[in-house]
Amino acid sequence: MKAARKTADGRFEIAEVDEPQLPADDWVKARVRMAGICGTDLRHWEKAEEELHCCIMGHELAGEVVEVGPAVSRVAIGDRVLVESVLGCGHCDWCRVQQYNRCPDLYPTRRASVSRAYAEYVVGPQHKFHRLPDNVGYDDAALLDTYAVALHAQHLSGLTIGSRVAIIGAGPIGLGQLMLAKASGATVTIIDKMPHALALAERLGADHTLHPDDEDPEAAIFGQTDDRGADIVFECAGGESMPDTLPLATRLVRRGGKVVIVGGFDAGAIAIPLEWQRIQMSEITLIPSASFAFHDIHAEQVEVLDLVTRGVLKTQELITHRFPLDQINEAFEAAQDRARTGAIFVGLTI
Repeated sequence: MKAARKTADGRFEIAEVDEPQLPADDWVKARVRMAGICGTDLRHWEKAEEELHCCIMGHELAGEVVEVGPAVSRVAIGDRVLVESVLGCGHCDWCRVQQYNRCPDLYPTRRASVSRAYAEYVVGPQHKFHRLPDNVGYDDAALLDTYAVALHAQHLSGLTIGSRVAIIGAGPIGLGQLMLAKASGATVTIIDKMPHALALAERLGADHTLHPDDEDPEAAIFGQTDDRGADIVFECAGGESMPDTLPLATRLVRRGGKVVIVGGFDAGAIAIPLEWQRIQMSEITLIPSASFAFHDIHAEQVEVLDLVTRGVLKTQELITHRFPLDQINEAFEAAQDRARTGAIFVGLTI
């Protein structure tokens, strides 16, 4: 099959590789039709990482079932499916209670099967394949990993109707966070440096949008909240901006409020100075949020599929670019340079 493999310099090469085979009788094979590029993928872009050399990457995907094992009952050949790529080892203490996003072996496990979206075929256990309703396309479904990340963060936050919310970052996760918060009755201010992203946030229902070069975020948020600060701040930018955006989040939140850390970090020790005395004396809660899993008895991936099906979450408005797999390097360049390209969500047709 055709696949995009990481090169030594962190870009991609198109290669012919062995097609994956079903390793168990309850596994499924799907033909990938659409895959997304997210912030995690971009943090590995053009970085020389020996452990990823020749790996097939990508974890936002949808496709069509082409083969099933004899014990598969959830899906059938020909079904259009969303493929959930958060797959734990299945036997650790966290996986046993459906907290598989906390599995110690999460990344090696998922990269061995379902988290290989930049290729023609993937395999995985049947419980990770979810049928798509007729009104949800492959491109819509490719956004649902992102939306499930935002839903998990909202569940952790305890957001309720009337909450005053600030969101830092208007990429796909931040915009998903915005739509979920608005659907739950919150008042939302979203902060970003990209005018095209802020314009989209307005169209998606943001009560206030804020460019930090044009307006002081602290003055604006405190002015909107009776000089108290936001009840909940979602940090959705992540990556290289974290040394600035995480301290900002702690300054925007009210006493007794919550900061939810949704944006991702690079591996290793990272020093980010915070006003720890103020955080402690104000009893501000810092909540790390990692990927998604289950909320009570509900799979968060299935919950966002339902929200898209019912029109609560929008998708097409976020999809700004589509590239064929052969142009994956151009796709990553477009996603990386969003100030020039106006990119929000970049998809790969496979």
